[in-house]
Amino acid sequence: MNCVLIGMPVADGAGRAGADAGPRALRAAGIREALQATGVAVHDRGNLALGEARPEAGAHPNPALKALSEVAAWTAAIADAVSAVPHGQVPVMLGGDHSISMGTLTGLSRRAAAMGRPLFVLWIDAHPDCHTLDTTESGHLHGTPVAYALGVDGFGKAFPAVTQTLAPSHLCMIGLRSIDAAEASLIARLGIEAHAAAALTRQGVAATLEPFLERVRAANGLLHVSFDADAIDPSEAPGVGTPVADGLSLGEARAIMATVRRSGLLASLDLVEVNPFLDRDRRTARLMASLAADAIDARSRDCGNRRASA
Repeated sequence: MNCVLIGMPVADGAGRAGADAGPRALRAAGIREALQATGVAVHDRGNLALGEARPEAGAHPNPALKALSEVAAWTAAIADAVSAVPHGQVPVMLGGDHSISMGTLTGLSRRAAAMGRPLFVLWIDAHPDCHTLDTTESGHLHGTPVAYALGVDGFGKAFPAVTQTLAPSHLCMIGLRSIDAAEASLIARLGIEAHAAAALTRQGVAATLEPFLERVRAANGLLHVSFDADAIDPSEAPGVGTPVADGLSLGEARAIMATVRRSGLLASLDLVEVNPFLDRDRRTARLMASLAADAIDARSRDCGNRRASA
């Protein structure tokens, strides 16, 4: 089994410096070595870069929006890079702030469609990131990738058209504890499966995750995991730009990734919002590198290629 590391040094969506150094921090924390130790062949393609030609994003009336053209350009570049990863390889995207998922989710949706399989997404985050360009009040675009990938109205011509949308029923959110009213309304309207961090603690990881994973298996789907470091409690993962108290414990985070590993369904992975400027002794970067290895283990299964059994 082959994993491909792709660095995505983006901080434009976060509103503060540091997340663009996340790929370097994850590499320095030993993510390649951690994956190789599990029996995975790893190819590091380095960091994605924007070309000199950067088309301007279309105008949008929300005056709060920040770095619209920059994030739109990154979205197009990331989607193209991810959609081109060959079948049989497991792309691991090293963020960067969570705006990179505007590109990863749409690119992976295109890739899945080309393979004739549906994409499912496990979104592990303190925030649902369901804002549109219309509803965001902060203007920080790392709060918009899910709505964009779902094809929700509110993006106009500011971003590339989404040719393959993510189905709301193919999305499961875990670790939530900071949800704005507009996001809660969208989650309820679309019927998105969403679990607060406290609910996960009450229900247990297996009881929460297994029904979703069974749906992925039954549909012969490709599972993408998008893991935001701020899903974890700040006491364990301090190196994030938007910390929220009462997050996942280290044990819960590891149990989630171990459950994903045992399922044999993982096809791709985002690791986002590691900010080494805010970290302490590389603690967050090392943790996220370790969690990636918890989810991907060639010795126990064939990642992303197992078909649903008859």
